[in-house]
This record gives sequence, C-alpha cells and structure tokens, in this order.
Amino acid sequence: MSLARAQYYAHPQNQFWRLMETVIDADLAGLAYEARLARLLKHGVGLWDVVGQARRPGSLDGAIREVTPNALAEFAATLPALRAVAFNGLKAAAIGSKQLPADFAPVLISLPSSSPAHTMAFARKAQAWAVLRGFSNRTANG
Repeated sequence: MSLARAQYYAHPQNQFWRLMETVIDADLAGLAYEARLARLLKHGVGLWDVVGQARRPGSLDGAIREVTPNALAEFAATLPALRAVAFNGLKAAAIGSKQLPADFAPVLISLPSSSPAHTMAFARKAQAWAVLRGFSNRTANG
C-alpha cells in the first residue's frame, strides 16, 4: 500500500504514525500525508528510506532481497545538526548501519518495527520508541 501510494507507512495497520504521535506529543494520524511530514519536520524529525531499490515478494521486510541502498552516509553528511538516526525495525538497522562509517558521530537507534507483522504490543513499542523524545523538538507547537 505504501509503494502504491508513494507514502511512507500508508497501510492503516502500520503503527508508525501513532508511535510518532507518542514521541512528539502531537497529532499525526488525523492529518493528510503532506501535513504529517511537515509536522515531523517541525519537530526535528525527518524520514529516509535506507533501501533505494530491492526485490520483495509481499510486504514483509524479511523478504527483501537484492538491495540497493540509498546513500545514507552522504545524506547524513548534509545534515550538520543531525543528532541521531533511528531505524524502524531490524532489517532497516542491518541495511542502514552498514552504510555508515565506523566513526559515525550521531547516535544510532534500532527500534522495534512499526509493522503489524511485528506482534509486540503497541504499549511496549511506544515505550521503546520513547527514546526518540530526547532527540525531537517536543516543544514545537502542534
């Protein structure tokens, strides 16, 4: 669904937007997609896909094959105020962390996947994702 809509986390069962609401303490799920992105940016959060191209039968991250990664290190180098890179799930962490140099200064955070296929209870996911609060601008209005 996300690929078809060209939107991050478009499937209604994916918990990403609800999890980020708990991080930034602001509504996201009730907004149009472009407004969601703008609100994240206002709170100092950007989205980046570590996978540029891949083969993936179905929607499970575990099925991702033949990965061509996006240039994460090059992108991060353009962000002098970057303090952390958080990966949504183990597959993203495995792919993304390989793209970064060993002396990468920002904090790397591996989070439980927001996918409904990762059956951890929402409250436990939200507790793990709460670490992002220390890196976001939670004082931004709205």
